[in-house]
Amino acid sequence: MSIDRLVETWKEVRGGLIDEVSQIPPEQFSFRATPDTRSVAELLQHVAETQKFLVGESCRPDPNLMRQSFQDHIKEYAPECAAVQDKNGLLEMLRAGMETSEASIRASGERMQDLMKRFDGKEISRLDFLQFALSHEMYHRGQLTVYERLMSIEPALTQRFRKLLARAEANQTAQNAGGAV
Repeated sequence: MSIDRLVETWKEVRGGLIDEVSQIPPEQFSFRATPDTRSVAELLQHVAETQKFLVGESCRPDPNLMRQSFQDHIKEYAPECAAVQDKNGLLEMLRAGMETSEASIRASGERMQDLMKRFDGKEISRLDFLQFALSHEMYHRGQLTVYERLMSIEPALTQRFRKLLARAEANQTAQNAGGAV
């Protein structure tokens, strides 16, 4: 995967996450699927802080995920994220985080092919590791759609597909009617 493709895909994923978040009422940001899971707000904080950490570490001259604990990485790269709890603040943090991440990734250029250490000590290219970070965000986007269903909210992506399928069926019906005349 190229840097351009990674960034464009991540921006599409982030746009979809923002679409999902946008339709959740502000008073539902404390919703938890179960008592031991993250709230909507905590889930979004986690996505934002993890992106800052994973992109920040991948783009530094000497990336090594084992150089400190996960929590210490979060303190280094994203100490402000936990304080943002309101819908508008979280949406802005997600938007700004994508812009900052894109700039950092693009500025790293050819270094994205260099190796770095993962959490388990194995080496992986920085670009491949960032593809994992993108997958991590997709995982949590899916988790958020489950939360939406539990709150009786139809996910934005489901709405989009339903509309596309309805349009395709209408076009097919129109074509079939036109061919039978």
